[in-house]
Amino acid sequence: MTAGIIVETEAYFGVLDKASHAYGGRRTERTETLYSPGGVSYVYLCYGIHHLFNIVTSTEGEPHAVLIRAVEPLIGKEIMEFRRNMPASKTAISSGPGSAAKALGIDRSFNKKNLTDNEIWIEDHGIRYSDEEIVAGPRIGVAYAQEDALLPWRFYIKGNPYVSKPRS
Repeated sequence: MTAGIIVETEAYFGVLDKASHAYGGRRTERTETLYSPGGVSYVYLCYGIHHLFNIVTSTEGEPHAVLIRAVEPLIGKEIMEFRRNMPASKTAISSGPGSAAKALGIDRSFNKKNLTDNEIWIEDHGIRYSDEEIVAGPRIGVAYAQEDALLPWRFYIKGNPYVSKPRS
């Protein structure tokens, strides 16, 4: 088993967000999961290489989601090291959405899984951050979304070494 503390995310606002896979009401076999009720995983292959793990966050028919961009290793560090072929002390092990998913063992087989079941889940370990420790800024890698790329919907923990770059 592996687990990590979520230290970086990006939000996607469904049909109105030019950076969202569901922009304009787009529905394909790949994006259909986004239209599920909140609490399920949306996992897709990016650039034919990296699996990206998202959490569907709204009601059925409203395709909002949050991308998990980085995690700080918490449980199963040895397994993560094997999956990523690097020591857990190297922050690249789970920094960035493709690296985080690979470290956690998340691939396309985890798409559309209920996140309250026992196969993949989100768990509260009582870790809390103050408002001052959470940075909001523009999302990464969505320049094609024009003005929507500038929305401050990337959130990360200030000073956490596992947060992907840029950190400014």
